[in-house]
Amino acid sequence: MTRFTPAELEAARDRLVPDVVADGLHVLFCGINPGLMTAATGHHFARPGNRFWPVLHLSGFTPRLMKPSEQGELLSYGLGITNVVARATARADELSAEEYREGGRQLALKVARLRPRWLAVVGVTAYRAAFDDKKAQVGPQERTFGDTRVWVLPNPSGLNAHWTAATMAEEFGRLRMAAQA
Repeated sequence: MTRFTPAELEAARDRLVPDVVADGLHVLFCGINPGLMTAATGHHFARPGNRFWPVLHLSGFTPRLMKPSEQGELLSYGLGITNVVARATARADELSAEEYREGGRQLALKVARLRPRWLAVVGVTAYRAAFDDKKAQVGPQERTFGDTRVWVLPNPSGLNAHWTAATMAEEFGRLRMAAQA
């Protein structure tokens, strides 16, 4: 793994992380926003303590544990990745309410253009803020974007102690089964 100095990570705040997307995906995963490690590497969910990649594999979405640098391979499985907010930060709590709302508007436009079967927002707090849905819970949502259904997943950050990798994999697996139906 590449090691970055604190100065290199701070400089990454100005970098945009490209989406991994295509038209008609089975599932478009949507993170909150890029962390500094993600911005520095250009690879989604790149922080070593983030459980996204292990949970994606444990839930059956991928046949093997992938590295963040292999994110482009997701497209071959009908999967993609984007973010609610494009701006990289050290912590999600650095984002403003307006950034979340604008991110939600931009995400809705992106989903309308790409038409994935499912939009999977990774983090219930981000979903609530982006779409002004204070009562949203993890799981399938009533909201749709055209024909795209929405599922809220637990945040795979290592800071989310409420969910283990195993319980996250169960929830991701529920989405996988719905996406295959």
